[in-house]
Amino acid sequence: MILAPVVNIAEICARKGVEQVVVSPGSRCAPLTIAFARHPRIKVHTVSDERAAAFIALGIALTTGKPTVLVCTSGTAALNYAPAVAEAYFQQVPLLILSADRPPEWIDQLDGQTIRQQHIYGNHIKHSYTFPADFSHPDAVWHSERMVSEALNEAASFPAGPVHINVPLREPFYPAPGEELTYGKVKVIEEEAPTYALSEGQALKLQQEILKYRKVLVLAGHAQRHEALLKSIGSFADTTGAVIVGDIISNIHTLPKAVRHQDVIFANADLEQLARLQPDLLITCGKSTISKALKLYLRKYKPKAHWHLQPAGQVADTFQSLTKIVRCAPHSFFTAMAGSTRSDNDFASAWTAATKAASVFLQKYTSEAPYSELPIVARVLQQLPRQSSLHLANSMSVRYANITGLQPRQQVEVYANRGTSGIDGSTSTAVGCALTSPGITTLLTGDLAFFYDRNGLWHNYLPQNLRIVLLNNHAGGIFRLLDGPRQQPELAPYFETHQALNAENTARDFGMAYTSVQLMEELEAALPGFFAAEAGAGILEIFTDSTANAEAFEKYRQAVRGLKLL
Repeated sequence: MILAPVVNIAEICARKGVEQVVVSPGSRCAPLTIAFARHPRIKVHTVSDERAAAFIALGIALTTGKPTVLVCTSGTAALNYAPAVAEAYFQQVPLLILSADRPPEWIDQLDGQTIRQQHIYGNHIKHSYTFPADFSHPDAVWHSERMVSEALNEAASFPAGPVHINVPLREPFYPAPGEELTYGKVKVIEEEAPTYALSEGQALKLQQEILKYRKVLVLAGHAQRHEALLKSIGSFADTTGAVIVGDIISNIHTLPKAVRHQDVIFANADLEQLARLQPDLLITCGKSTISKALKLYLRKYKPKAHWHLQPAGQVADTFQSLTKIVRCAPHSFFTAMAGSTRSDNDFASAWTAATKAASVFLQKYTSEAPYSELPIVARVLQQLPRQSSLHLANSMSVRYANITGLQPRQQVEVYANRGTSGIDGSTSTAVGCALTSPGITTLLTGDLAFFYDRNGLWHNYLPQNLRIVLLNNHAGGIFRLLDGPRQQPELAPYFETHQALNAENTARDFGMAYTSVQLMEELEAALPGFFAAEAGAGILEIFTDSTANAEAFEKYRQAVRGLKLL
């Protein structure tokens, strides 16, 4: 018989709004798996590869905004969750990890599939708990129920993130044949989410302070699309003349007035032009910034003041200019500060002119450049279905997309694993997103990231709205573009690590449509059908040459350095 407190973990999760659970098969975790699988209000996905399973759960949590539960057996299974746990921690995504374990007396006793699982995720977890192994005293039941509520509250509270409960289990693991599970009456602790609103006193004080600054720049970092924030930032910019800038992963590109192509703007070598874009007040919100050019610019051309908006948690001083932390929800700040100052017209005009020059340059360059990855990505992004989702794999995929950008009319929501910026779970995260998204979900990825994570497709839940655009140059092409490795004689064998794989067999293995192209004309002909709603899950593999890509990208870099911005 499975212990009632273990069965009731599923009931507490359901009562607190959990809808999706990802399990990896195992015997020690059978009581947890069965409890979730039989619960009428929970949908369970089985994914055998724990690393892929964890990233799929991450993708589900990203799109639903609710904690997703992960269940695994004892031993190294829990360690395989670690990359996705770290990503969730830094990207602030709510996960609840339930790892089955041997009871405490059997740890370090050379029993099979046994490792030290308590605090297994170290500093990359919001909180770690150990479930009771003995329920002989009624307080243990109270403790177990309280623990599950606390763990889910912690996962969802700002900043959201992963929480771990290690669950020691003794045999028997399986109910008797014909035995029904009963989900009992449980104690549930709810937590009212705070609004993190700016107080009236804070608003008045900041409204007085902001009057000192005439060149205001708002920089939005990595964040999911947030309608209230977009509306408030737009209103703030309209009423103050402030300039808005953000990477593609900030999802600020849906605002018509937002600056685009900052990678082009700040790759410029004209110091006089760059100096005219220097803000005296920088206001930031969100998480990381991709654009190295923008980061280096703001570190060199420092503002007089830098305010960061964040309700709670550690704040990074990314631009080495932080002077004030404002503890509130960003949309509350921008709503309260609308109309509070008036930015210098020359400052705003300089940014507008630079954005226009960069846009004109990119449109001309990507339409005329030879067949290579940057103009290819521009063509792909232009053809994305409206109101769809875009996942960007790390390495060059996310960088190319950040250079080319998206248009406001497309209303495309962008995701990327930029918490840790690894290539290890891009496909799996996109799969999780597609499983819980109504529209088409496109993954733009490179060959190494794709082949590294093929097990993200190894399950029985292939979403038909998934489209994978694979840039295959048969190498780690980013190293040929970076100063340092590209100048070394060891570049080809030790950094690029040439591989001869293609995705045709992968598509066949998992029942996906497959198309390959090697010319721009073939790409343009393939894209409409590939993105058609009725096309089903598919892989579009675009073959390029790593050396030719590097040569083309070097010409692009030389061109942007001499671009006339103003």
